[in-house]
Amino acid sequence: MNDAVLFDARPDGIAVLTLNRPERHNCLAPDVRAGLYAAWDRFERDPRLRVAILTGAGERAFCAGGDLEEMVETGLTVPPRDMFPLPYDTIELSKPTIAAVNGVAFAGGWMIAQACDLCVASTSARFAITEVRVGRSSPWAAPLIHMIPQRVMMELLLTGKPVTAQRAYEIGLVNRLAEPGELLDAALELAREILEGAPLSVRAARETVMLATEMGRSAALRAARHASELCYHSADAQEGPSAFAGKRPPRWRGR
Repeated sequence: MNDAVLFDARPDGIAVLTLNRPERHNCLAPDVRAGLYAAWDRFERDPRLRVAILTGAGERAFCAGGDLEEMVETGLTVPPRDMFPLPYDTIELSKPTIAAVNGVAFAGGWMIAQACDLCVASTSARFAITEVRVGRSSPWAAPLIHMIPQRVMMELLLTGKPVTAQRAYEIGLVNRLAEPGELLDAALELAREILEGAPLSVRAARETVMLATEMGRSAALRAARHASELCYHSADAQEGPSAFAGKRPPRWRGR
C-alpha cells in the first residue's frame, strides 16, 4: 500500500480508507488506484474488520474523478476493465462499505461512492456525472437505475450538472447527511449500527439486497433463501434468541 490511500484499522472492527491526494482533489490517478486495490484487499482479508468507510482527505473533494492529464498523455479510449477498483465489481468484497463524501464527488468520484453499499454526505458535498462535458461516457452509472428514478438519472447523465448533497439525499443516493465537521462521526455511527448485527446475518442481508436488484421476484427469493442457509445454521442464530430471552446483549461469534 502507498501513502496515496491511508488505511486505519480500528479496534472496533471498522476500517477507514482515506484518499490522500487533496492537492489533486483526490483524483483517481495511478497511485490512488493502486492504493485502493491494496486497501480493499487488506480489508477483505482481515477477519477482524467488518465494515469499511471510504472518504477523502481535505474539505474540497471526496474525489474529483479520473485523472484527465493521464487520459491526455496516454490517449485513453475505452478504460481497461480493471482500471478502477470498484467494490463488488472489479473488487470482490463480502462485507459492507460506506462512502463518506466530503466536497465534490464528480465522474469517477460519483462512481466509487455509488459502488459502496451506503453513503453519508457532508451538507457541503456536491455530486455530478460530468462525462458528457469532457467527451467521455459513463457506462458505470447503469446500476444507478436501481437507486434513483429513471428521469432523474436521465437528467443527471444528459446534463452533467452537479446536485447538492440535499438533492442527492432527496433522490435516494445518500442515506444520511451531516455537517462538514461531523461527517466521519456520522459514518462511524452508521458503521457501529451495522456492527450490532450478527456478522453472518449482515452478510446474508447485503446479499439479499444485491440479488433482489439483479433478478426477478421468484428467482431472487430462491437465491436469497440459499444465501441465508449459512446464517440460519450458525451458532449466532441460536445466540440471538437466547440473548433476547435472557435480556442480555448478544455475544456474536460470526459462525
